[in-house]
Amino acid sequence: MLLAAITTVFLAAEKQWMMLDWKPKRPDMLIDPFGIGKIVQDGLVFRQNFSIRSYEIGADQTASIETVMNHLQETALNHVGSAGLLVDGFGSTPEMCKKNLIWVVTRMQVVVDRYPTWGNVVQVDTWVSASGKNCMRRDWLVRDSKTGEVLTRASSIWVMMNKVTRRLSKMPEEVRGEIEPYFMNSEPVIAEDSRKLVKLNGSSAEFVRKGLTPRWSDLDVNQHVNNVKYIGWILESAPLPILETHELSSMTLEYRRECGRDSVLQSLTAVSENGTDEIECQHLLRLEDGSEVMRGRTQWRPKNAKISGNVGQIPADTA
Repeated sequence: MLLAAITTVFLAAEKQWMMLDWKPKRPDMLIDPFGIGKIVQDGLVFRQNFSIRSYEIGADQTASIETVMNHLQETALNHVGSAGLLVDGFGSTPEMCKKNLIWVVTRMQVVVDRYPTWGNVVQVDTWVSASGKNCMRRDWLVRDSKTGEVLTRASSIWVMMNKVTRRLSKMPEEVRGEIEPYFMNSEPVIAEDSRKLVKLNGSSAEFVRKGLTPRWSDLDVNQHVNNVKYIGWILESAPLPILETHELSSMTLEYRRECGRDSVLQSLTAVSENGTDEIECQHLLRLEDGSEVMRGRTQWRPKNAKISGNVGQIPADTA
């Protein structure tokens, strides 16, 4: 019996080594397998590859919007880390840590031309630029690593908040000195959608989901709910027929307030159709007392709609 047990362990170990020594039949299947990024374009752009895992796809057999957003967040943090500026918290620089400052996102625009599928490898480029006196803009360009086809474009605005007082802060000159050398002088990768986001209420919203609460795993290292979780919450009130027949093609989000582990939220959605196959939704995420957490607008296209792909380029630094 002992010999049989030893043989079983040996065979299991041999199988594991065979799996580790496995080579893909197609050389394009596994690029940058450990997700280690690199700095490109004169040290101003961070690039990282991601393989789409089986647990990152949804009912449509494509990557979920949360997966896309997690890739954006991961590359942003790794960009700061690769520059040697990541000390504590989400992207806090040494000077920010001294002053108890953290980054918070206030606005996000995302356009998805095509969602990757299981086994695809996506290449994510990200860079930062100045936005006014006290803000920073971060852009992303997501492409198919094999063909160069643009899959997603995203642009965001970030400000600083004191993590003790939870109040917004001006950008100290010491912090500006740390990050300015990494700024690209370029236009946003997406033209700004300047349309005002509608404030919904109980009478204007057609669909309402109440009693949403964060789990412990929804909190980030700064002890507030990760901004990607908000996207899942606003989709909680999206009507099922839209989810079944359409896919999210773009969204504009304005983050108004943070929420923590004890927050109880409501998700409100209003649907408008413009006579075409595309659908637009207005969203509001609020606390039970009515305080706004996030406003949003999403646009949806019919599933399997033909999208003309293109090969995207990172905007040149015009400095």
